[in-house]
Amino acid sequence: MEPDVSTTALARIDALHRGLTRVVLDGGGLDAVAGEVARVLDVGVLVTSTDGRERAAALPGELRDRLAALDLVTSGGRVRVERMEGRGAPVGDGEARGVGVGTGEHELARLVAVRADGPIGVEEVALLERAADLTALLVTRQDAVAEVEHKYAGDFLRDVFLGRAGDDVFVSEHAASLGWRLEGPTVVLVAEIDPAPEAGVADRVQWRRWQERFAAAWRQVLRGLDASVPVVDLSHEVVVLVPLDEQATGTEPLPGEDVVRRVVAAVAGDKGGGRRPFSVGVSRPAPGLGDLPAAYAQARRAVDVGRRVRGGGSTTFFDQLGLHRLIAMVPDVAELRAFADDVLGPLAADTTEAVDLRETLQVLLDTNFNVAEAARTQFFHYNTMRYRVSKLERLLGPLSSDPHLRLDVAVALRVLDVAG
Repeated sequence: MEPDVSTTALARIDALHRGLTRVVLDGGGLDAVAGEVARVLDVGVLVTSTDGRERAAALPGELRDRLAALDLVTSGGRVRVERMEGRGAPVGDGEARGVGVGTGEHELARLVAVRADGPIGVEEVALLERAADLTALLVTRQDAVAEVEHKYAGDFLRDVFLGRAGDDVFVSEHAASLGWRLEGPTVVLVAEIDPAPEAGVADRVQWRRWQERFAAAWRQVLRGLDASVPVVDLSHEVVVLVPLDEQATGTEPLPGEDVVRRVVAAVAGDKGGGRRPFSVGVSRPAPGLGDLPAAYAQARRAVDVGRRVRGGGSTTFFDQLGLHRLIAMVPDVAELRAFADDVLGPLAADTTEAVDLRETLQVLLDTNFNVAEAARTQFFHYNTMRYRVSKLERLLGPLSSDPHLRLDVAVALRVLDVAG
C-alpha cells in the first residue's frame, strides 16, 4: 500500500528540519546547509547573494554545466537568480527555482534548487522556503561576525593611511595576522557607488544595504584572485590594495592597469541582479608601506575627478589625469574657483548661456582657433562662429592672438571640471 502523500511530506519536513537544526547547532556553514537541503530534496542547491554571487553550493558538475549552457550562470560566475523567481527557469526536463532568504523587506541571500529530470513541485518549494528560514539564521550569524571582523580590519587600514598604525614591522606583522600581504609594489583602488539618479533617492538604510552588497562583491572577486589582497568597506567607499607581482595573478606579472581593469570588470559583471553602477579611482604604484597614505589620497582624488570629468561608471588612473592631476593636488578648492572666476568672468557662471559659450570656447581651443573647423564641429554657420568668437573676445580678451591668455583660459576650464 502506497504511503499517504501528507505522511510523506511530513516525514520530509521533519527530516529537513532535524538535519538543518543539527547543522546550525554544530556550527556548520552554508556549504553544510546546501548539502543537507540537496540530500533531503534530491536536488542540486546553490546559496547566493541577493545579486547571484555564489556563497555555497551542493551542485554536481553536470548540473552546473547545464546552467552555464542555458545562460543561467554568466561567464563571470554570477547566477541569474532574477530568472529563477516565481515559476522558475527551465533546465532540460526540470527547472531551477529560487526563494529568498530573509524577510521580504530585507533579503539576505537566495536559495536555489536545481533539478534536470523533473519539475520542482509545490511541496518541495514549501520545503525550500522552510529551509530558507533556517538558512537566514545562519546567514545572519555569519554576517554579524563578519561585520565585526571587517570593521576591525577597516579601522586598521584607515590607521595605516593616516600614518598612525605603527612602524613598518608592526604593520606587516599585524597585516599578516589578518591574512593580508602588504609587501611589494601595490596600487590603491577606491571604488564608490554612483549617486542614484532616480527620483526618491534611497534612504540611509537602503544605501547601507547597497554598500554592504557592493563590498561583498569586491571581497568575493578578490578572494578568487588572491585571498591575501586587503579589501575593506570604509562606510561610503571600498578600498582595495592590489598587488602588482606574480602572486596577484597566479601566472605572470601584469601591468597594474590590466589587473585593475580585470577586477573592475568582474565586480561590475553584467549589471544584473540589482547591482548599482560605480566609479573607481586608482593610485600610481606604491613601492612600500610608507607610500600607502599618499597612494590612498591619489586614488580618492582620481575617483572624484574622474566622475566629474567623465561621468559615473568610470575607472580613472591618477597618472592618466594629465592637467587634472596637477589641479587635483591643489588643496584649496576656493582658490581654484577664484582663479576660474577671475579668468573666465561671466563664463564661469552656472547658466545655460555660460555653459553653451564654454562648450564653444573648448571647441575653439581644441581646434587651435580654426574658426571654420570649429564651426563644422558644432554644426554652426561660419558667420555664427565668427560672431561667437567676437563675443568671447569681448568677454575674455584677445584669445585668437594671445597664446598666454589661451593657456590661462584652458586651465580655468579644467579647473571648473575639478572644482565645479
